[in-house]
Amino acid sequence: MLLDTYVKQDDGVGIVHQSPAFGEDDYNISWRLGLINGDRPPPNPLNASGEYTSEVPDFEGQHVKAADKNIIKFLEASGRLVRKSQILHRYPHCPRSKTPLIQRAVPSWFIQVESVVPELLENLEKTHWVPSNVKTGRFNAWLGAARDWNVSRNRYWGTPLPLWVSEDMKEVVCIGSVAELKELSGFKGELTDLHRDAVDHITIPSKQGKGVLKRVEEVFDCWFESGSMPYASSHYPFSYSGFDASDPDSGVSRTEGPGKELFSKFPGDFIAEGLDQTRGWFYTMSVLGTHLFQTFPYQNCVVNGIVLAEDGKKMSKSLKNFPDPMLVIDKYGSDALRLYLIDSPVVRGEPLRFSEQGVRQIVSGVLLPLWNSYNFFAQQAALYKKNTGEDFTYDPDMQKTNENVMDRWILAATQSLLQYVNVEMEAYRLYTVVPRLLKMVDDTTNWYIRFNRSRLKGQATSAPAKPTANGTQTNGTSSLPVDEETNDTLHALNTLFEVVYTLVRALAPFIPFLSDNIFTRL
Repeated sequence: MLLDTYVKQDDGVGIVHQSPAFGEDDYNISWRLGLINGDRPPPNPLNASGEYTSEVPDFEGQHVKAADKNIIKFLEASGRLVRKSQILHRYPHCPRSKTPLIQRAVPSWFIQVESVVPELLENLEKTHWVPSNVKTGRFNAWLGAARDWNVSRNRYWGTPLPLWVSEDMKEVVCIGSVAELKELSGFKGELTDLHRDAVDHITIPSKQGKGVLKRVEEVFDCWFESGSMPYASSHYPFSYSGFDASDPDSGVSRTEGPGKELFSKFPGDFIAEGLDQTRGWFYTMSVLGTHLFQTFPYQNCVVNGIVLAEDGKKMSKSLKNFPDPMLVIDKYGSDALRLYLIDSPVVRGEPLRFSEQGVRQIVSGVLLPLWNSYNFFAQQAALYKKNTGEDFTYDPDMQKTNENVMDRWILAATQSLLQYVNVEMEAYRLYTVVPRLLKMVDDTTNWYIRFNRSRLKGQATSAPAKPTANGTQTNGTSSLPVDEETNDTLHALNTLFEVVYTLVRALAPFIPFLSDNIFTRL
């Protein structure tokens, strides 16, 4: 009789059978108490297809779930059936095939992680995360409880594990390059494809008198490959200057050989992915970086939330519970979709229920007003030429003599915006930048242009109030001399040009197509 805390008093009879090969709790308890070990594997009468093996001859070849009825009949016929009934309960199913799943222990290869947990947590403190609560909460907890990483998969297609072993698994050789494989095996042919069909037949003579070493059947967990991105993307260390193929440690040092060049651009400035990658890409990059170079391969990590269907469920191609992204782009433009997503809870690491109505509102509430601001400016610049016979040309020095209150307010707001955007973008806080930019679009269209429409049209009799020497303001109803009227119109056009010109450059990372269109026209 074994004891463990996972058996609860409020469910069942308080006693459960143990199947170490088919349950994590069962396996851990049996391993901890010595019922199973490296030389005594757990009983496992199922093959890779979930079918009974010859260890269970009465049901050999039958799928473990399909055999349930036959097992009941067998027990009933032998007089060993105590009770037959059905219990409704939750059970895991494959999300694609909708077939029932069963856990099954298989021999695997592991990378040590538990031994470097303190280093992982120390490296985490050196990085900056947005939002910060993912770093201090979810990811910190995941690293603190990290277990050794099962890095092997029992598939055919994938990157083969570079391990050649003897039949008794006691002699293991880990290959570090194609050159080393050729040297140890004596293989003379071309070797540019490193998939199973190209390397599995290559053997290495044993140095311990155990015949030949053969490659293990497993391939890499694909997350190992994605976690290797910072190095593999530039073919490190093989394509770096200073690499010595004859030296197995070439590329290990951070200050000599290939490592010196790598660390001129490493760690990377930032990475960005979804919240679910705290157990995926973020994790594997962090583990490999700590093992290889005692550092994470990134300095900043931007975490976005998960985009859900409008009903709050996970987007699913089989359920068809979301609109076709390309149709959304064709209908509203990619700028609208991009801005909708950036100005949403997703950039704060929170979930978003995608709504096509939200994309439509971005068009009507932001993109069209921005375009109308430019269009209004272009019309007034053309009107200025018609009235004066001169083309309007932006003059930055003209602002030094501009005393109009509205002009000075919108220009000051523009400079404050630039300062704010620079600070926030350097901190990777997209969720604070976009609302401020959108407010500036609103200030320009609904406040500045609306209250200065007459000035922009060259109608000085409707000029807004200006400060006077004694601190009072004139009401702007008196007519101005022609030269002063023209000068006031130029000030207004100059101001609107500078605001729109600055605004589209600030908006370029978020709505590049419309911004570039207006920028080019300006």
